[in-house]
Amino acid sequence: MLPLKKIFPVIIALITLSLLGIIYIQYSWIDSVARIKREEKEQKTAEAVIAVREVMVNRQIQVLNRLKIDAYKQTGPGGSIFLPEVMNPNISVGQRFDQQEVSDLLKNAFKERKLDTVFEFGVLNKGYALFSSAHFTDRLIGAVEDSALYLQYAIPLSENIGTTSPEALVVFVPQSSLTVFKSLGWMIFGGILFTIIIVTAFALTIRTMLGQKKLSEIKSDFINNMTHELKTPLATISLAIDAIGNERVMDNRDKIRYFSGIIKEENRRMNKQVESILQSALMEKEEIALNLQPMDVHHLITNTVENLQLQLEGKNGRVDLQLNAHQPIIKADEVHFSNLIFNLLDNAIKYSKDNLEIRITTGNTRKNLVISIADNGIGMSRDTVSRIFEKFYRAHTGNVHNVKGFGLGLSYVKAIVDAHKGKIRVESILGKGSRFTMEFPQE
Repeated sequence: MLPLKKIFPVIIALITLSLLGIIYIQYSWIDSVARIKREEKEQKTAEAVIAVREVMVNRQIQVLNRLKIDAYKQTGPGGSIFLPEVMNPNISVGQRFDQQEVSDLLKNAFKERKLDTVFEFGVLNKGYALFSSAHFTDRLIGAVEDSALYLQYAIPLSENIGTTSPEALVVFVPQSSLTVFKSLGWMIFGGILFTIIIVTAFALTIRTMLGQKKLSEIKSDFINNMTHELKTPLATISLAIDAIGNERVMDNRDKIRYFSGIIKEENRRMNKQVESILQSALMEKEEIALNLQPMDVHHLITNTVENLQLQLEGKNGRVDLQLNAHQPIIKADEVHFSNLIFNLLDNAIKYSKDNLEIRITTGNTRKNLVISIADNGIGMSRDTVSRIFEKFYRAHTGNVHNVKGFGLGLSYVKAIVDAHKGKIRVESILGKGSRFTMEFPQE
């Protein structure tokens, strides 16, 4: 089976190609349907205009036939009579109609075919309008300037009706793609909706895969760190036990006491590491039980700083206490809150250079107690700041094991701050130091 790093780009490429293919097929399908709808509309419009032309021509034919019959009745089979309307072949079809009649005929023909009744028309004779709708002349000019704006239908009215008058019915219909797309509204909406769903599913899939990849990397780092952290005290305990078994040491109580102290200290270290992992499991299940009691934060901070004097001396460090809060009492769990302050100070010491300076400041707002812990350590990049509270995440400092720990300290800090209904924010500049600011309610 291919490793995740190799198969991940392949999966992304395949899903991307599939998504682009689906979008292209949908676009082609909608475009084809729209073209068919447009052609269907044009055909129906032409049929409607032809139908109106037939009505107009039929009326002309009927009138002429009726006049011929009347003439026959008046003159008899062998007689003749001069009837101008019958004898003159140039009587206009348009003279049988007016503007309103033709407009009504066109509207009815369009309605029967479920077409829009927005149009302009005119009956022309030798290029001049016998009559026309209000904006026919504007449409005629517009059609010449831009034929894409209107569909033009020009049908002669003088064919096979005994007249040589060059008369024509001309109709302009707006050529709008919007009308076509309105008729495809649900199809287009459905296509867009399902495309969005597919894109969303694709994004979620990629996000999940990136999360799994990240989790796999974190798990590998955690296992490596845990193996190293547990292996060191076990090796020390093994050496101490071997030393105690040495005959020269067995008779020396001071050395036995010394090596026993080493075993006890390393055992305590392992217990602390196992406890941090158990605390992480409790945080994940949100099973942290707090014993909230009124507590003096200034007193707790002072005690924690005193307990870290040896580590501070190792970095030639000092702590500047600016405990200015006039009301330092909050309801908190003493054990967890002490661990919170300890972890922040311990981190400041771990990720620092020599001549470390830590400044702890407290103050009050209207409803909150504010605690700020700033240092002049190595600082963090913007990416590290955004991930600093993630479980098992550890900032890269060159050597994987140059700073001890599992990457659980700050995730624990965040969990305890949240459990006390507080807020925490981080400010850091790479190479210059970091500042952690916490706010806790005092109501």
